[in-house]
Amino acid sequence: MGNWFRSGSPWIWLTGGAVSLSLVAVLGLLLLIGWKGLSYFWPAPVYQFDIKQGANTSVVIGEIYGRKVVPVEQLADAGIDTSGFGEQNVLRYMVKTGNREMAGSDFVTFLEPYIENQSLAQGVMVIERLKNGRFYGFPVHLTDNGKALPLEALPDSLAAAEAIRDQIRVIENTELASINRQIEQLRRESLHTPDDTVINTQKATLEAQFELVAEQLQSLHRQLDTDILTVREMSGVEVEISMGQVLDLWHPNELTFSGKFGHWLKQLGKFVSEDPREANTEGGVFPAIFGTVFMVLLMSVIVTPLGVMAAIYLHEYAGKNIVTKLIRVAVINLAGVPSIVYGVFGLGFFVYMVGGTIDDIFFSDQLPAPTFGTPGILWSALTLAILTLPVVIVSTEEGLARIPSSVRHGSLALGATQAETLWRIVLPMASPAIMTGLILAVARAAGEVAPLMLVGVVKMAPSLPIDSHFPYLHLDRKFMHLGYHIYDVGFQSPNVEAARPLVYATSFLLVTVIVGLNLTAIGIRNHLREKFRSLEQ
Repeated sequence: MGNWFRSGSPWIWLTGGAVSLSLVAVLGLLLLIGWKGLSYFWPAPVYQFDIKQGANTSVVIGEIYGRKVVPVEQLADAGIDTSGFGEQNVLRYMVKTGNREMAGSDFVTFLEPYIENQSLAQGVMVIERLKNGRFYGFPVHLTDNGKALPLEALPDSLAAAEAIRDQIRVIENTELASINRQIEQLRRESLHTPDDTVINTQKATLEAQFELVAEQLQSLHRQLDTDILTVREMSGVEVEISMGQVLDLWHPNELTFSGKFGHWLKQLGKFVSEDPREANTEGGVFPAIFGTVFMVLLMSVIVTPLGVMAAIYLHEYAGKNIVTKLIRVAVINLAGVPSIVYGVFGLGFFVYMVGGTIDDIFFSDQLPAPTFGTPGILWSALTLAILTLPVVIVSTEEGLARIPSSVRHGSLALGATQAETLWRIVLPMASPAIMTGLILAVARAAGEVAPLMLVGVVKMAPSLPIDSHFPYLHLDRKFMHLGYHIYDVGFQSPNVEAARPLVYATSFLLVTVIVGLNLTAIGIRNHLREKFRSLEQ
């Protein structure tokens, strides 16, 4: 036994076991998040419950959201009559009934002993709406300007409403946005020449165009309200729903497996491609995906040259003295500074000082409304670049240190200058280490939330940082972020239970985005390693 311990085999097994346990824990966590998040988009069956509690009877229609075992003693202490309960524990059902504007809540809870009958609700329809969440009910009839239509015309009516919404979206994002931008430009010009006849004429022309576009939008909105779907909800009340408010509808209990899988893919596609609704508790997360990826790419473009140049100076040019040692210690210590401190620094230095100075010099005609003197995606990228700079510097220095001195000496002996040696020999050989530092920087920056709350991220961004209007790239705009979206939905949502699956879905999506960015960087690193392998021999 003593020889076995001295051989080091127990430590190898211990290390291998720890690595295996870590991998199992990570994979288990990812599977849990993925299952909880992706199962949300699967069309769940809708049940009808006949409830009898004392002399009161009611009908509940909805999806079973959760079951929980509750001790009868606990119910008795809460003042509930448990005389008819024959067991010590009973099930408590949480059912998602939707119809928020009718019941005031998306969920209903009741105990299993109160259920007289439970069955699949035949013919029930789930309606996804722009506002007030989902509606569960039985379709009665469809009308177009008061004219009755068969229910089979629902898909055509839904497609027509979607086409009108797309038309409205295009007009708002192109014609209306262009007119507003030109009016704002004329307003800034009129500050210098308030009595300019040409400017006033152009402004009047644009205002007339604005009125025409506004009338066109009103006409399209009226068209959205012509088709009305009447639905009977679980209490028997018939409710009229404008097809302009309907995003999708389906019969969950009549779908086959292939139909459910197709619906799941459709809902998943909408989740990653649409804008959020209802205070982020409904809709998609595309602006958050775009903001996260764009901010990380912008941060990478900033931090990589800064980190590489700092590492080259420290390793290739700086002398081995006390000052260099202090700089290295400072760089290492920067990696341990809490991220919220970087956020405070970014707010004070980048936003207020640098951004405020830019506004005073270049955008004085727009003051007191700031342009760059307010949190935005540029300041967020710069703040995270400072946060991840130590990682890139340390990783690049380690890569430079692994390159033999004989390679440098040979290049210099052949007549190359030190700069040529660095550019043509040393940096290509150190490029895998540089990419390793970038991978670590991306992994940390993509998941940071605390500093971004101070320097640019918002709950809802009105527009993306990139659009079709000059200068096309708007680095002064605020943006959405997947990490902040998780925080907002999980802790700031007015409807926590309804939004909980979105927390898992967005978390899984954030992990997927980080893994995708890292795999891309790893692929580039491996390509560079193979490309410059000959220089190491």
